[in-house]
Amino acid sequence: QVQLVESGGGLVQAGGSLRLSCAASGSRFSIADMGWYRQVPGKQRELVATITSGGSATYADAVKGRFTISRDNAKNTVLLQMNSLKPGDTGVYYCTAEADWGTNWGRGTQVTVSS
Repeated sequence: QVQLVESGGGLVQAGGSLRLSCAASGSRFSIADMGWYRQVPGKQRELVATITSGGSATYADAVKGRFTISRDNAKNTVLLQMNSLKPGDTGVYYCTAEADWGTNWGRGTQVTVSS
């Protein structure tokens, strides 16, 4: 298991960019599949992006081409680079780690995109 702490959220104008960071504690971070979810007001929590322990990434259609997920195992971090942000991207973004121990969730970081 790992402990996850998200950071990097904030308020940006539409069309702007943010980079979210997920700092993970635990020596087994490198074997975990990582992901980002978001809770958009009025909508069900949705998967935004994933990256496997081997570095393979997937994205929700709504963010594909705008968001990039990456990981640095040496630093125990996962990043979510968010470009061309839209008001519909507003929500709380959660980092997840999944491995044989189950799934761990961070507490989330708020992203607000103004028009």
